[in-house]
Amino acid sequence: MKRKICVVVLNRANYGRIKSVLKAIKNHPQLELQLIVGASALLDRFGSVVDTIKKDGFEINETIYMIVEGENPTTMAKSTGLAILELSTIFSNLKPDIVITIADRFETMATAVAACYMNITIAHTQGGEVTGSIDECVRHAVTKLSHIHFPATKLAKERVIKMGEDPKKVFLTGCPSIDAIANIDLGMDDDFIKRNTKQGVGSEIDFRKPYFVVLQHPVTTEYGEGYKQVQETLSAIHELKLQTMWLWPNVDAGSDDISKCIRGFREVHHPDLIHFRKNFTVEDYAKLINNCACLIGNSSSGIREGSFLGVPVVNIGSRQKGRERGTNVADVWYNKDEIKNAILKQMKHGKYPKDTLYGDGHASEKIAEHLVKHKIEIQKKLFY
Repeated sequence: MKRKICVVVLNRANYGRIKSVLKAIKNHPQLELQLIVGASALLDRFGSVVDTIKKDGFEINETIYMIVEGENPTTMAKSTGLAILELSTIFSNLKPDIVITIADRFETMATAVAACYMNITIAHTQGGEVTGSIDECVRHAVTKLSHIHFPATKLAKERVIKMGEDPKKVFLTGCPSIDAIANIDLGMDDDFIKRNTKQGVGSEIDFRKPYFVVLQHPVTTEYGEGYKQVQETLSAIHELKLQTMWLWPNVDAGSDDISKCIRGFREVHHPDLIHFRKNFTVEDYAKLINNCACLIGNSSSGIREGSFLGVPVVNIGSRQKGRERGTNVADVWYNKDEIKNAILKQMKHGKYPKDTLYGDGHASEKIAEHLVKHKIEIQKKLFY
C-alpha cells in the first residue's frame, strides 16, 4: 500500500519551494500525492497560483478559501484560525499518513496545528533558519510541532537539533527550490519573451536589455511602516531610470499599505520604465532573476535562488535579518540613497560565483526517500 503524503500549498512562495517535491512524490512508486491548495494561491490579485499548479499537471484534491481581507495583524490571526478549521475537515476526509508543511508563514502554522492535534505525522521543510519579522517565531513553533525535519543548510540542521529534536529525524536535504532551477536552461530566449511581454501592467520590458527585478513584501513586526518603506524603494528605482519588473507583494499584514503606495506612485509619477506583475511560473521567475541586472527588495528568493544563480541582490530592511547568505547579497536600510548606491555597486560587480549554500539540486529526491523509509511515530519527546 502506498504511503499517502499530503502537501498544503497556500501561496506562491509555497509552490516555488515545494514544486520539485510534488514531482518526486507523484513519481515515486511507493508514495501517493494528496494536494491541498488554498489561501492566496486561489486569489487573482496574488497571481492565481492554482492555475499554474494545474497547468503543471498536478491533480488538486481539495481547495480552501480562508483569507480574511484587510491584510493587518488581526486578519492574519483570523485567517490562521479559519485555516485550522478548514484543514481539520480536509485531513479527516483525506486521512494522510504524513502532512508536509513549508517554511514559516501563518498558513504553515495552521497546517501544523491542525495535523498535530489530529495525530498526523508532520514533515517540515526549511526549519532552523533565522529571519526577521514574525516568520522566525512561526518557523520555530512549527519545528516543535513537527516530527520529521528537512532543513536546507548545515547550520539550520544544527539549530533544529539544539531545539530538542531527535537528530535521527533531522535530515539535511537542501532547499527544494534549488531543484526546480538546477537543471533547466536559464538563458533569455524567445519563448520566455513571448510568454511574458504582454502580461501585467505598465511599460513594456525589453528583456534583451538590462532590467531590474523588485519584490518587496511587508514586514509584519513593522506593521504600519510599509508605505514609507516601499516609497524609498520606488524613489530609488525611479531615479535610476532603468526598466524594471516589479512584482506585487504577498498577503501578509501590511500588504495593502504597500499596494496603496505603488498605486499612488503610479498616479503621480506615471513611471515609463516600470512594469508591474502579479506572478511568474517557478521556471520563468528563475529565468527572470537569472538575467536581471539586480534583484531588489526583501524576498528570500534573492538569498536562496539568488545565491545559487549568482544574481546581484540588494536586500532592504529587516525581513531577512540573520538569514544565511552568500556573497551576492548587499544589505541596506529603508533609505533611497543607500538603496541607489547599493544597486549601482551591484550592477558594476555583475554576476557572482554559484553558491550551493542552500542545496545542489537534489533535495526533492532525498525528501521522497525519507518519506518512504521513515518510521511513523506520533508521540514526540524532547531530545537532550
